[in-house]
Amino acid sequence: MEKTIDYYNLNAKTFTAGTISVDFEDIQKRFLNKLPQHAIILDFGCGSGRDTKYFLEQGFRVEAIDGSKELCKIAREYTGIAVKHMFFQELNDKGKYDGIWACSSILHLPIVELESVIRKMEKALNQKGVIYTSFKFGTFTGERNGRYFTDMTEDSFTDFLKKIDNLTVEELWVTSDVRPGRSDEKWLNLILRKI
Repeated sequence: MEKTIDYYNLNAKTFTAGTISVDFEDIQKRFLNKLPQHAIILDFGCGSGRDTKYFLEQGFRVEAIDGSKELCKIAREYTGIAVKHMFFQELNDKGKYDGIWACSSILHLPIVELESVIRKMEKALNQKGVIYTSFKFGTFTGERNGRYFTDMTEDSFTDFLKKIDNLTVEELWVTSDVRPGRSDEKWLNLILRKI
C-alpha cells in the first residue's frame, strides 16, 4: 500500500488533471437516488475531490478522506471542506453514514485487507446504508503501473462478499472507462446495501 500512496503523492497533479473533469454523473446519481435527503456521505478515498464537490452541490453532507497527503491538499482546495488524511484501515466509525462512496479506491487493497476494510465500512454505515464501489474488471492482482490492484469480476466479488455478514449486492453492472482513450478498459460497479 505504501508504494501506491507514494505514487499518488508524486503524481497528484497529473492524476487530478486526468480525473477531475470526468463526467461521472450517471453513477453519482444512481448512488444518490438510494439515499435519504440530507444524507451524510463518506467519500472514502476522495482523490481530487471531484465526487465530494458534486455531492455537496446536491445538498448532501460529506466527509472526505484520502491516504495521499498531496491529494488531500488538492481536494481541500477544490471542495472547500476539510479533507482528512487517513488510511482505509483506520476507519472506526459506527453507524454514522447513510452512504459510503469508494470509487476506484479500495481496489488498491490486497484481498485480505479488503475484507477487513469492507467489514469496517459495513459497521460505519447506519441501518440500510449503502456503499458504492468499483474495481477494474478482471482477475489480476498485483502491481500495475506503480500501484497495487485487486481486480474483480461479478463471480469473484459475489464469492468474496459471502465472507462478510450484513451486506448484500443491490446492483452490479459493468461499464467502460470514461477517461479519454481508455474506453477499452472495463469496470465492475457495485451498490451494496446493509441488511
